[in-house]
Amino acid sequence: MSVIVDFSLFPLDKGESLSPYVARSLRIIQESGLPYDFRAMGTSLEGEWDEVMEVVRRCLEAMRADCNRVVLHLKADCRKGPGGRLQRKIDSVREKL
Repeated sequence: MSVIVDFSLFPLDKGESLSPYVARSLRIIQESGLPYDFRAMGTSLEGEWDEVMEVVRRCLEAMRADCNRVVLHLKADCRKGPGGRLQRKIDSVREKL
């Protein structure tokens, strides 16, 4: 089953500047080879359920390595059928503007 997961992950115990921790997660996401869209307040990631959740798990574990408290916000759109929906969803809305 194809899934698009929108998630954000950040530590609560590291002050105001969190970019080093976010960059660590983004590196894991990039290395996964899965389609993704990185934004200021979160990341969308597309693939099969197990592979997407493995990337999210790896991001969480990397952050937990030196953070005492971590927040993970996650929502998922699960759908049968082919992938490639991440970009198609964006394109569909832009066509209607």
